[in-house]
Amino acid sequence: MSRDTAAPIVGGSSTGLDTYNAAALASATTVIGQYSTSFGLAARLLAAGVRDEVRSIYALVRIADEIVDGAASGAGIDLAGQRELLDDLEHETERAMARGFSTNLVVHAFAVTARRVGIDPSLTRPFFASMRRDLDPAPFTQAGVAEYIYGSAEVVGLMCLRSFLHGSPRSPEDLAVLEHGARSLGAAFQKVNFLRDLAADRDALGRNYFPGVDLARLTEPAKHLLLDDMDADLEAAERVLPLLPPGSRRAVTAAHRLFARLAAKLRETPAQALMSTRVRVPDPEKLMIALSSSLGPQAWRR
Repeated sequence: MSRDTAAPIVGGSSTGLDTYNAAALASATTVIGQYSTSFGLAARLLAAGVRDEVRSIYALVRIADEIVDGAASGAGIDLAGQRELLDDLEHETERAMARGFSTNLVVHAFAVTARRVGIDPSLTRPFFASMRRDLDPAPFTQAGVAEYIYGSAEVVGLMCLRSFLHGSPRSPEDLAVLEHGARSLGAAFQKVNFLRDLAADRDALGRNYFPGVDLARLTEPAKHLLLDDMDADLEAAERVLPLLPPGSRRAVTAAHRLFARLAAKLRETPAQALMSTRVRVPDPEKLMIALSSSLGPQAWRR
């Protein structure tokens, strides 16, 4: 069956499990709607079955991120408690992936997707390890940042790729190229967000994801050097876009163009202004990017 017409995560019959799956997917969809207008907009360009799966992946990732980045501490939970919550979420995720059911609706939605498309602990464990690293106050090293980006972003790209390619087998050579592109795009997304969130990461969370860079005295040359690295990741990802199935290509193209635009706006913003301004793409421009991406690979090329 082509993924453009694949059945969604929810089955068509009226069994109890189908109803539960529907509730789980609705929970995942609510999470993405609350936390990311950009990601939610791009996800709408996915084929229906893939869209459900990607929403379920995003929801689990978002819940884990909230444990370490604000919601849990806002509830008065200390670092030890946050680690315990994160451990519990990882353990429940692995149990649900093994047995196909969870009492946590977001975890259940993810597990249904994971079992369908072949996401396994080799991808979830690095993710949770990176989330756990955010609870460690020790400064990052360059090697530590690379490991963190792999777990927090690159494996998420690989999870989504397994959904994109489910039912569309590729040769080992093409798969290796696509996996490199997925990792590059995930890395670019993460690095762009690091630069957008400099002030919040440093002042509110005490983190510096750019070891060796004095954020308080960030210079224009240093900023452009960081952006050169991000642009290289974006270029590597762009080269593999034509290899993606049609049911996912438009959405990934839209996400790629959005972050390329963010990178361009970061170049235009003075380095010191980044400590007080979070660069964003206005909603009308986001919509234009999504619309143009839906028209095909040659549309709105800058």
